[in-house]
Amino acid sequence: MLFSGLCVALGTVVACSDSSADEGNSSLTTLETGDGITDSNTTPPGDGDGDTGDGDGDTNGDGDGDTNGCPPGGCLDLEEATDSGTGPGGCASGDGSCGLVDLLFVIDNSGTMGEEQVNLSANFPLLIDRLQELTDNEGNPLNPNVNIMVTTTDLGHPQCTPFEPEGYEPAQGAPQNVACINRLEDFDGLGSNAPSFPEACTVGCPVAVAPLDPFIHFEGADASTTNIPGNNVKGALSCIGPQGINGCGYEAPLEGMLQAINPTAEWNQGNKPFLRNGAILAIAIITDEADCSVRSPNGYAFFTNQMQNTYWEINPDTGTKTQATSAVCWNAGVDCGAPDMNGVYADCNSIDTGVLHSKDRYLTYLQDELIAHQNKEVIMLGILGVPPVTAHNDLPPFEPTAGGVMDLVYRQWIDGAYPAGDILPGDNSTAAKKEFEFGVGPGCTGENGMGGFTGQAIPPVRVKEVCEALNEDDKIRCCIESICDTDFSDAIGCLTGIIQTVVDPPK
Repeated sequence: MLFSGLCVALGTVVACSDSSADEGNSSLTTLETGDGITDSNTTPPGDGDGDTGDGDGDTNGDGDGDTNGCPPGGCLDLEEATDSGTGPGGCASGDGSCGLVDLLFVIDNSGTMGEEQVNLSANFPLLIDRLQELTDNEGNPLNPNVNIMVTTTDLGHPQCTPFEPEGYEPAQGAPQNVACINRLEDFDGLGSNAPSFPEACTVGCPVAVAPLDPFIHFEGADASTTNIPGNNVKGALSCIGPQGINGCGYEAPLEGMLQAINPTAEWNQGNKPFLRNGAILAIAIITDEADCSVRSPNGYAFFTNQMQNTYWEINPDTGTKTQATSAVCWNAGVDCGAPDMNGVYADCNSIDTGVLHSKDRYLTYLQDELIAHQNKEVIMLGILGVPPVTAHNDLPPFEPTAGGVMDLVYRQWIDGAYPAGDILPGDNSTAAKKEFEFGVGPGCTGENGMGGFTGQAIPPVRVKEVCEALNEDDKIRCCIESICDTDFSDAIGCLTGIIQTVVDPPK
């Protein structure tokens, strides 16, 4: 999460200080692009995006932000529902016979996600157990037929491109299936004095295990049929799940999700597609920041062009709008109105300003195409910047009943040391500086149970609204848990609990 240790990830700016340095000497603090933005002293010449001048972050001059005109899955423009057929009925009938589950993980791989990936990896074996324990409507083992695909929140961004490590390519929704132990360089952050978090991989993946295909596949309660050598499904997920901490800090989980389920993508085609007709589609989004799914190509100008600084925050050090930060993602995608005298907002809702893709882009495809047109069940788990859940339903789907979203407060940052204020130990920042960097105060603060902190997270709006829109009357299809939790087992329980209620609806 945000602000872990002395190397403090500031959303789009990473300020790393030497612990032996004089805290009053500003020359000892360097601003890097470790999470998505350039400092005014490190921006490459030209238009600020590090390329040849078209503002898109690539070198082909087409303004699309990638090198071939489209993400790996192909060009996907789903402002309106596609006509891809109705499929074979899917699981919406609730007859207890559906054992097909397609599970997509969209994992934040920016520089502040080390502890969270350790937590997630530790719970992957539990996920496999819970999937294998699913039962049909007569209480018999379901023997599920499961696909599990992993991608990241990194869609690429012109402010990140100049600082990508050699050989690194943003996932852009494509499956990531290389065992993390074979790519430990991904667990080194960006910039000088960058954090390194190899244990996010090595704890769960001491030996490389990976699927023979772009995603994991297994069948049966004992996973006797699988594409994993040695049938080690748990080991494979623990190896391909951790995605590292060298990704872009302008996280785009919604667009990453949409590109991953693009029906024309090569991994969704052929004899062994990830996305299958008739399967339950389960989506898990894990991130500690606001969604920043930029509407390419024109939306990028609001980050790179000083003349289009409408959504930039004022830098308290200069009193002017000096540069874009993660606050652009919040300000251009969310409207909270004016805060009260305590800095608290009555409510925050998504808005469409043309900078980010509209929320409707994602709901149109999920609700109108997949659910209504293809009769598919779609469920979502969000592990996001909300307060920890304090109680769950004792029965499936084990959804939160107290805490979490119900305790979420949208507010400005508060000066002073935590818990009276929001400034964590080792962080020499101020509330004004945090507002400049993020645009809104934290939704939660993670404590490790030993007197330390795992960090802080920005509250969700866009992902939260998409998730909650999947609920239908008394059918729970959305579960939101806290990224600040030290144990994600309840989140896994809620995800598989919803799948169980789809397979065998409550009587």
